[in-house]
Amino acid sequence: MSDKPNNNQAANQPEENPNELLADRRRKLDRIRDEFEIDPFGQRVDGLVSLNTALDTYDGAADEAHKADAENDTRPIVKVAGRIIQHRVMGNLIFMRLRDASGDLQVAVSKKAVDLPSFKLAKLVDLGDIVVAQGPLAKTKTGEITAWSNGQASFQLATKSLALPPGKFHGLQDPETRYRKRYMDMYANPQVIQTFQKRCNIVSQIRTVMQSEGFLEVETPMLQPIAGGAAAKPFETHHNALDMELYMRIAPELYLKRLLVGGLPKVFEINRNFRNEGIDRSHNPEFTMLEAYEAFGDLYSVMDLTEKVFQTVAQNVCGSLKQPYGEIEIDYGNFRRAKYLELFVEHNGFDHADHDKLVEKAKSLHIDPAGKDHDLLLNEVWEETVEEHLVQPTFVIDYPASLCPLTKRKPDEPEIAERFELFIAKMELANAYTELNDPDVQEANFRQQISGMDDEENTFRTVDEDFLEALRVGMPPAGGLGIGIDRLIMLMTNSHTIRDVILFPLMRPQG
Repeated sequence: MSDKPNNNQAANQPEENPNELLADRRRKLDRIRDEFEIDPFGQRVDGLVSLNTALDTYDGAADEAHKADAENDTRPIVKVAGRIIQHRVMGNLIFMRLRDASGDLQVAVSKKAVDLPSFKLAKLVDLGDIVVAQGPLAKTKTGEITAWSNGQASFQLATKSLALPPGKFHGLQDPETRYRKRYMDMYANPQVIQTFQKRCNIVSQIRTVMQSEGFLEVETPMLQPIAGGAAAKPFETHHNALDMELYMRIAPELYLKRLLVGGLPKVFEINRNFRNEGIDRSHNPEFTMLEAYEAFGDLYSVMDLTEKVFQTVAQNVCGSLKQPYGEIEIDYGNFRRAKYLELFVEHNGFDHADHDKLVEKAKSLHIDPAGKDHDLLLNEVWEETVEEHLVQPTFVIDYPASLCPLTKRKPDEPEIAERFELFIAKMELANAYTELNDPDVQEANFRQQISGMDDEENTFRTVDEDFLEALRVGMPPAGGLGIGIDRLIMLMTNSHTIRDVILFPLMRPQG
């Protein structure tokens, strides 16, 4: 008889009542406590190896030798733990498939090889239970490497699951359910664990790059008295002890720049930012950014740094500078540079300075031009008409200065800001400046920005006077960079919604 589960037979069974199945798990819980006199929620276990590590220790020669001579047993003994995802009783032999973060492994429990309580327990466990098994590795008749429980107490229950496993009735393919119950999604869909393992590796590689370039990792406040550093709507809160309003940070920029003033030459932070704005495939109100500032750098020095980050991640984590994203292949070995205004003309067919045509184009895109400054309207049209064409890695440079209040102007073209945005697969991945360090110009820009926004839009409700004072003390010329970590991970894991790369994305309440 095959050790493989008979899925067709299972499919022909009448669907059971979920409430009765849950009640049955409770009855088994009581039986385990009373009859087996063990704690169904386990205890410390030493000497465990991952399921994948166990598979790697299989010794085919030792297995064949044991088959020829049962007394000659040099097969490696492994001790493993995992969640049961398949369970099949075949008379005096029980097969189950376990799963952990490293993968799957089949475990077999034979009535002849274990003590009677262990066999009864192996027969009693349910899908979703977490168990521990110990024994030699051998191949079954179907050629599957299997851990064979062998000896007294070689099969143990570590945790009794009191919930039905995903897929038992409605499956776990519905995105809403997967995001709400990530703890079940992770073991029902192994690729989810692989995505988040890769996420951890990517962040580790980014830190390695930054440290190798001489950047010091720092931490700045998440609760801030002034919402600054970006034009976004903040989350507001109240501190009771000090009786003051605070904001969850929308960016760490102004604090990191203070550190340059203080004398640190290169700083970075991998930080959580919070913006009280919409949710879509590339936006979540809570997200992760890399922000870095380099004294005596500029947008071109941080452009080189950005390329190094993306190329290191692609090569070291994903294995190649060319990576798939949906139906396209992204080439991280080839970053191009293109001017903002030239891209506008290329994809719209008229001069960016022609205001009448710009208004006409905006209306055709259902953008209301009323009361909008020319450059702001230009940017809205640019986003709608140009971004969709930016598939391969593209640094967009030379933005209109009016769009960039924290950016130094080009010396020979004061209407142009020394800024770039990096686009890949039609998404903005990074934003960088040659930082503005003239306190008088910065103050004028802050005040102009306030006057141009209504209360609902304005995140600079109060000019950050302390930051201006820091600039008066003197901030060295600098390059600043922000990279969207979640979007970078979307690209490197071939994920097409930000929710697939955030462990617990924000969800609308049920009910």
